[in-house]
Amino acid sequence: MTVGIAWVLGGGSGIGRGAAVSLAVSAELVVVSGRRVDELQRTVDAVHAAGGRAVALPVDVADEAAVAQAAEVIGADHGPVRTLVYSAGTNVRNRFWDDTSPLDFARVVDINLTGAVRAIHAVLPAMRRGGDGLVVLVSSWAGWRFAPGVGAGYSTSKTAMGALAETVNAQERLHGIRATHFCPGEVATEILDTRPNPPSADERARMLTADDVGDAIRWIAELPPRICVNEIVFTPTSNTSYA
Repeated sequence: MTVGIAWVLGGGSGIGRGAAVSLAVSAELVVVSGRRVDELQRTVDAVHAAGGRAVALPVDVADEAAVAQAAEVIGADHGPVRTLVYSAGTNVRNRFWDDTSPLDFARVVDINLTGAVRAIHAVLPAMRRGGDGLVVLVSSWAGWRFAPGVGAGYSTSKTAMGALAETVNAQERLHGIRATHFCPGEVATEILDTRPNPPSADERARMLTADDVGDAIRWIAELPPRICVNEIVFTPTSNTSYA
């Protein structure tokens, strides 16, 4: 089943790039957004190499007007967004109460959570008119089960994404719109470098890959519209969260 026009925010690297490349198999077009123009173009090139269609649309998810305008541009140039993947996310090295600040906390929550609100708000009107829409909120194992190492801002923002997804499911279900709280365990992406003690190459080799996660997102997107995957959790077999 086609996933229609897919919009991937945070599409310049990591999980966002993995999702964009995987969705290329069945999307009419993948629009990738983020702040880093060069990285977005690398994702577009990867989608083309996979046989799909993609365009880059630079957007800062912290800018509400820019997010809204981007959704309007996509609708005018290509058609309404049917699949929204919100993969923009960040964390800070100084993440614990003895070294973080309210400013650090606010920045993480703004990108990880409030940015998702901006994106959902921008696409809902067209989804309602079309009677169909999927929102995939890329969260984390830390959004499903408390993980002390991720810090206050990340833990709070990712946990709240579960409630955010369910507000969409509760309030928009009669419009054919559904949302997934998408919770992968450790994924070998660049956000790991924000950890106080980044994992080694050997540790990263045992983690999920961005392609693994992208394929799972595509599976959700290709399901019939009558199916809502409210939440999905999957991890590497070597899941260090159990350690």
